[in-house]
Amino acid sequence: METAVTKTGTEDKIWGGGNKPLKVSYGKMMMWFFILSDALTFSGFLAAYGFSRFKFIDSWPIADEVFNHFPFLHGVDAPMYYVALMTFILIFSSVTMVLAVDAGHQMKQKKVIFYMFLTIIGGAIFVGSQAWEWKNFIKGEYGAVETKGGQILQFVDAEGHRVGLKDVAIVDIHKDREQHQRKNGLWYSEEGTRPTFTVSEIANGFTKNTDLLIRTQELVPDLEKLKASEKARDVAYATKLEKELVNPEAKGQKAIYKREYSLKRMGSVIGTVEGANLTHNEYGTPLFANFFFFITGFHGFHVLSGVIINIIIFINVILGTYERRKNYEMVEKVGLYWHFVDLVWVFVFTFFYLV
Repeated sequence: METAVTKTGTEDKIWGGGNKPLKVSYGKMMMWFFILSDALTFSGFLAAYGFSRFKFIDSWPIADEVFNHFPFLHGVDAPMYYVALMTFILIFSSVTMVLAVDAGHQMKQKKVIFYMFLTIIGGAIFVGSQAWEWKNFIKGEYGAVETKGGQILQFVDAEGHRVGLKDVAIVDIHKDREQHQRKNGLWYSEEGTRPTFTVSEIANGFTKNTDLLIRTQELVPDLEKLKASEKARDVAYATKLEKELVNPEAKGQKAIYKREYSLKRMGSVIGTVEGANLTHNEYGTPLFANFFFFITGFHGFHVLSGVIINIIIFINVILGTYERRKNYEMVEKVGLYWHFVDLVWVFVFTFFYLV
């Protein structure tokens, strides 16, 4: 019996943690467990995005052309400016959270209130900015057409500037297409939102406007490398593209076809696309839109949850709850979550917008 007691005492002395493993409270330990599991989840999403982008690298949308809006500056090309501003606001809110935690360690209630208020405002602005970014992504700006093979064709002028469907189509004011309903639609399914323009209106306008060209979702490959290949198929493909493209030397940019070949591509068009959703995407492959909605939406949900939790803790700080407890550990725990959310956005911003 004495041996067992001695052994137990020795083990307690070696462990020394008691009910606080690693000398942190149970609540902070559980927050770290949650952050670790959530980090693995985000890592899986970003890894899937990376593999998908690598697989469709030749047709992946260019972020600078997709996210080029800025509030109150309609028509101004501002690539990534607003996303960069959103990122700065979120990182700044992480700084104010650090100051709130530090003020809590010093038991300075008024400073905790001030810095947590700034953190909540920053998070709310970020969530609102993300909603605005979603709205523009879903609505679209120029529109495009889709071929039988699911490829997206965009319209540009002779100088390579994007042209919207409204500037291409010649609308037939005397013809009104009937809305498909269950009683007269294909396979008894009702039609969703009716397109603004029909394929015939777009084709008619494109044919009559000789300054318009087609830009595809594919990127221009390295033609010199293909022509130097030992495979006859690669050489033939490079030779063919060199004849068809307006910009054969623009490696890594969207392929723009000469007028003759643009007219041929228009012959396979089956529908128009305006904006982006889970099945159609005017910017390119629908997979890009799927990842955008899922990853940024999942992160936005985390930020919104953090704002709500911060508001609850903020109210408790005002009520003096943590002053009476003689510690602000709850502020520190929610701070850990907020820093994690900010760090995740740095990776999302890098993977999705910059790379």
